[in-house]
Amino acid sequence: MSLPDSPIVPTIPLYAEGKNHGYLRLPYSRNDSAWGSVMIPITVIRNGSGPTALLTGGNHGDEYEGPIALQALTHDLEPAEVTGRIIIVPFMNHPAFLAGTRVSPLDGGNLNRLFPGRPDGTVTQKIADYFIRTLVPMADIVLDFHSGGKTLEFVPFAAAHVLDDAEHQGRCIAAMEAFNAPYSMTLREIDPVGMFDTSVEALGKTFVSTEIYGGGTASARSARIARKGTVNVLKHAGILAGEPDCAPSTAIDTTPAGCYHFAEMTGMMEPLVDLGETVAEGDALMRIWLTTNTGDPPLTVRSKRDGILAGRHFPGLVKLGDCLAVVASPIED
Repeated sequence: MSLPDSPIVPTIPLYAEGKNHGYLRLPYSRNDSAWGSVMIPITVIRNGSGPTALLTGGNHGDEYEGPIALQALTHDLEPAEVTGRIIIVPFMNHPAFLAGTRVSPLDGGNLNRLFPGRPDGTVTQKIADYFIRTLVPMADIVLDFHSGGKTLEFVPFAAAHVLDDAEHQGRCIAAMEAFNAPYSMTLREIDPVGMFDTSVEALGKTFVSTEIYGGGTASARSARIARKGTVNVLKHAGILAGEPDCAPSTAIDTTPAGCYHFAEMTGMMEPLVDLGETVAEGDALMRIWLTTNTGDPPLTVRSKRDGILAGRHFPGLVKLGDCLAVVASPIED
């Protein structure tokens, strides 16, 4: 049985020449607006024939580097600089972004776990469906920004996944390297089901993602990384003129076993290693102290492998099952 059409309607033409700003309008009836809509900002810049890039931020609403870089691009870039088309959506899950939360306040939906979505589902499922059935098929390359949000912090990296098709993986790795974050990570997701990444890659598209610091805010450095990386990817795709501006980048890998470390108790975290520092198997990464009483010894969390600390839990309090640390393996050239 075929799916119904998406209820989302763009307020601007997606194929027109020039620069057009508008919205993806999703009807949403609610107590304070019976015939209301969710309005997701979108900009399309087109100049003649050429490849199409889809640039997205705000997949999670508490991550800011992508939205900063993409909002700047909608303002700064002129059609004469473009060959082809750029579709820019700085706040993909706009309800979550406005609330500053990872998931949508409208339906509790985590957009990056609900792809390919449903046109007749929840608000967040409808957003996912529109991107996969309408916007992604238009694109040759997709750049989806992430940061750690309020609960994680990472070394700043661009990422490409391990894929079954070597040619497809090679395209993604080349785009990741062109982004030129300080770190370039090859990875397998803990659970790829429902992710935007998985659905985009299933359509054969060149896909690049990021994790740029975190903690639920941006810094001057993190914003610079995102802005430079966006331009680099567009140059790599042939949409902007020139070569990517590339500096040395450290290649890291999280595909081997033992990279991820999870909390086996609830308490207060005392970091013993900072992001980017080298660790050996058995080294203490952090202590977790009880917060219900004094005098008890902490639980020491030790690295399960050699590598560098590429990610860690961000707030000082951790709960049973939280991801505490990610230890990545440097890749030699």
